[in-house]
Amino acid sequence: MNDVHGRVLSVADGGVTLLRPGGVVAFMEMDPGAARPGDLVVGRAGPGGVVALEVVWRHPTGEFPAPGSDAARLAAPRRWELLRRRAELLAATRTHFRADGFLEVETPLLVPSAGTEVHLDPVRVELAEGPGEDRAVRWLITSPEHHMKRLLAAGAPAIFNVGKVFREGERGRHHRAEFTMIEWYRPFSGYEAIMDDCERWVAALAGGRREIVFRGRVLDLTPPWPRLRFYDLLRERAGLTRPEELDPEAQMAAFVDHVEPTLGHERPDFLVEWPIAMASLARPKPGDARVAERFELFAGGLELGNAFGELTDAAEQRRRCEADNAERREAGRPEMPLDEAFLAALAEGMPPSAGIAVGFDRVAMLLLDAATIDEVVAF
Repeated sequence: MNDVHGRVLSVADGGVTLLRPGGVVAFMEMDPGAARPGDLVVGRAGPGGVVALEVVWRHPTGEFPAPGSDAARLAAPRRWELLRRRAELLAATRTHFRADGFLEVETPLLVPSAGTEVHLDPVRVELAEGPGEDRAVRWLITSPEHHMKRLLAAGAPAIFNVGKVFREGERGRHHRAEFTMIEWYRPFSGYEAIMDDCERWVAALAGGRREIVFRGRVLDLTPPWPRLRFYDLLRERAGLTRPEELDPEAQMAAFVDHVEPTLGHERPDFLVEWPIAMASLARPKPGDARVAERFELFAGGLELGNAFGELTDAAEQRRRCEADNAERREAGRPEMPLDEAFLAALAEGMPPSAGIAVGFDRVAMLLLDAATIDEVVAF
């Protein structure tokens, strides 16, 4: 009977310290036998309990984990605790959205067009799709957005998607080239409904807690969260008198330098009504065509999500995609193929809808008080 099993971390008089599956570290009083650090062992039970360890695989050096090794990183007990809690957050996410009437859908990762967004660089892939066929250019998705909107045009109910997305050149404490995104859409809804979704979802993941601690600061999760207007904050926090008259590059520079660092530290903040030039997939706000029905969600100093009242005008969407490509060309960046299937779906009629894309890894960072995104992913 194998009552005890794991990897030996250290051997002492009267017992061993084991790293058991799932990152559990425990000292076991038993005869270590010939076991040494790094060995994989099982304990054999006798009449008096576990009496000895049997080595089932012997470590080549007896030094485990070697400093700086991949094993040292992966075997850390806190890492296993964070991965377990991340899995619970993911399961709770699916439970929450299904209970709220959403249908989970899967969309392709490899597509003929990954969109024309100026500030995103998709990962290019070449492959032969059939035996003997020429290699064709495909792209790893930066978001499942286009395919989910095609489903909305085909009559989908409220839908959500959890999956990997890819963006070239993104790496840092909060960024990875490959990360997990949750994206959801509500047909016949405005983006105010998506704000309500965010508040309820985070509350569900927080297990009813009204406050959490992130990076040593208390964050109040009590809804409703503030709705702050983009141009108002450029006036109030960047000191600009007439921010609407600046070009988009100057507006964004002022936002990054003076506004973004102030957002979401005491409570989550919704930053709403972005300039229309910064929202190529969003519809204009009724009554003020200068701004779009777009919001970003900030919490704990992290940008968590980007949401739109979705643009459904096929001709206007095509015009914006072509304008994006012109801007990419002027900036010396490659033009992207237009997603004709997406544009055709809009031309068939997509209902007024709202949706959001959220970086799930960052939400896990926030709720698990992790310093970097690498702490909440296995690899």
